[in-house]
Amino acid sequence: MAYADLAGVPAHYGLYAAALPPVAAAFFASSPYLQTGPVALTALLTLGALTPLAATHTPEYVGLAALLAVLVGVVRIIVGLMRAGPVAYLMSQPVLMGFTTGAAVLILSSQLPGALGVGGIAPEGGVLGRAWWSLSHPGAWETTSLVMAVATVVVIRGSRRIHPLVPGVLIATLGGLGYSVLAGYGGPVVGEVPEGLPSIVLAHPWAALPALLVPAVVIALVGFAEPASIARTFAAEERSPWNPSREFVSQGAANLASGLCGGFPVGGSFSRSSINRLAGARSRWSGAVTGVVVLGFLPFASVLAPLPRAILSAIVIAAVASLVKVGPLVGLLRLSRPQAFIGWATLILTLVLAPRIDIAILVGVSLSLGIHAWREMNPRVETWVEGDVLHMRPFGVLWFGSTPALERELLERLPLAADAPDIVHLHLQSLGRIDLTGALGLKQLKEDAELAGLEVHFVEVPPHAERIMSSVIGPPTEDPAVSERNAGHPG
Repeated sequence: MAYADLAGVPAHYGLYAAALPPVAAAFFASSPYLQTGPVALTALLTLGALTPLAATHTPEYVGLAALLAVLVGVVRIIVGLMRAGPVAYLMSQPVLMGFTTGAAVLILSSQLPGALGVGGIAPEGGVLGRAWWSLSHPGAWETTSLVMAVATVVVIRGSRRIHPLVPGVLIATLGGLGYSVLAGYGGPVVGEVPEGLPSIVLAHPWAALPALLVPAVVIALVGFAEPASIARTFAAEERSPWNPSREFVSQGAANLASGLCGGFPVGGSFSRSSINRLAGARSRWSGAVTGVVVLGFLPFASVLAPLPRAILSAIVIAAVASLVKVGPLVGLLRLSRPQAFIGWATLILTLVLAPRIDIAILVGVSLSLGIHAWREMNPRVETWVEGDVLHMRPFGVLWFGSTPALERELLERLPLAADAPDIVHLHLQSLGRIDLTGALGLKQLKEDAELAGLEVHFVEVPPHAERIMSSVIGPPTEDPAVSERNAGHPG
């Protein structure tokens, strides 16, 4: 319910998103522990995608959220069926570090007005603007809401110190409900919660589909990072395999179920999955059990109507606070300045572009790929001279982007060789890959060098490139030094 409120839909839709989706996911899941349902990051992405299109907590917004869940589900199922699960790894660690920290700051900021009891009077504006107003007007704070929020955070974090299986969220919720009913709490509460099972929704606002396609793809890929991390971590600890493509299908089915019951995009939860594992889960059907329990509770969900909203805000704050990790981003400055630039740029863009944080992710991924491509365009080359032969050994990947750099390197190195050698040996064994364009570039380099009176030989061709090199250029020339060694050591 707290994450539903964060996503901009009425709180009770969080119950719908926690009921059918884990049941649907269980049929296809690869990890036996993964718990599927509402999660903070996906909820924030949902909020960012939909606020430009409709006002939160309105029927139009709820319809858009359900359609977005359907689209996310379709995208994930397509990725899984195409066995393209590793596509989720396109997001580098610096991008994930910057985005996760920025998103966590936004999530915490979005919950401050509710925790301080000023949600109803804080001026409209951006998430950070409302949070700053809330913090800078202590006279407007509602004391009871603040006390309940602090108590909730203390209970949740304290219960974790006692044992991970101690249900701190449940204890805080029951305590808040009890206080609200017995003391007649008059502050903001959840309000009316419909009873009964969710109905199947097919009348989605399909006209908005074009505007939701890009956010759906972003949520499908970015939101998969958390369940992928969970499954990978547990699989490594138990030395058991897991299938990312199958997990994509599982998470896709969960989102389809959420969209069809009027919910919003869902994902895998690290904290709930860890608790599930500690509780003794042994198969993927443990998630289905959770969903069935929530379904059984729905006819009685109206008991949550008096729950103070400060409790919900505090639950989110307690869950997300640990995601603010500036230390690793600072550490990037010592390890790699280009990667540090990517991480910090993603963090800043996430904060500046809110609520359209999906754009920040796209820019971060583009920067990461761009820097990687730039580096691959400039291969490192070792050179040495033996007699009248100039030897060159390039390192990296030879493709259409790096071939011109290799040719330029050859022209620059020739004058440095003693007695102007007219024979060049290109040692290719240190190239990680040679594609067709790279092989054609080597052929052109050889032909241009021969016109200048040079004799070029390609030696020590790596096995993975023998076929393409033989087809484009012809059989490789063996390095005389290698031939001499082989002659002396026939074994």
